[in-house]
Amino acid sequence: MHTDINKLFESLWNDYVEMTPSAGKVHQLLSRGEQIINDHIALRTFNLAKVNLDVLAAHFESLGYVACGDYNFEAKKLKAKHFEHPDTTQPKVFISELLVEEFSPQLQQVVQGLIEQVDSAATTADDFLYSGRHWQLDFATYESLLAESEYAAWVAAFGYRANHFTVSINHLPGYNTIYEVNDTLKAGDFVLNSAGGEVKGSQEVLLEQSSTMADKIEVTFSDVSKEIPSCFYEFALRYPKADGELYTGFVAASADKIFESTNAS
Repeated sequence: MHTDINKLFESLWNDYVEMTPSAGKVHQLLSRGEQIINDHIALRTFNLAKVNLDVLAAHFESLGYVACGDYNFEAKKLKAKHFEHPDTTQPKVFISELLVEEFSPQLQQVVQGLIEQVDSAATTADDFLYSGRHWQLDFATYESLLAESEYAAWVAAFGYRANHFTVSINHLPGYNTIYEVNDTLKAGDFVLNSAGGEVKGSQEVLLEQSSTMADKIEVTFSDVSKEIPSCFYEFALRYPKADGELYTGFVAASADKIFESTNAS
């Protein structure tokens, strides 16, 4: 497992930008030459013992991260946790897992078949969190998963890597509101996720979020190459709690809609 937190995030970022060509362009558009602070990254997995949330979390916990919140997404059949580092300048980490047993026997069988192909040793390797797919997958199997769960299909197609990075608007020079960020993005022809409105959350819940719709990239399946939705870029504005400290958690109702950024638009 990584011993250098910055190297880990750099490797995750490099892999993510390869999957999400628009992220580099958004980064340039918003940064105006300044450093962009990453609010959080998100990772997706299945709740099977070999690759479950705890297996992914161990990579961050070994670097000092601590679990800080639990989330349930009943409609999408997901559970999630978020993790924070004592050094608050480090990004938060949001890891979700699909509750495989709540799906059809067909989906369960397919997912178990994929995970059986993962070498257990790979899950503790330095590069596991940005190592991609560890199994064979044909396009018809991807489509069968997609019919039941967009999330299952995404993990099957992309494996282990950041599903999104998130710009901290609180640390973004020249922007005071999430609406200003969204207007800049739309003026630059980026398509925003409008599920539940372009801005998810509010000052009342101490967090506002928006995101681009995922890029479409060419993915090689075992039988064919197809263009499918990959990863997206998120933007978060946090508000202070009663004690004056910025809220660091997540809002389940908002995250539920953010998951839809990887739906085919």
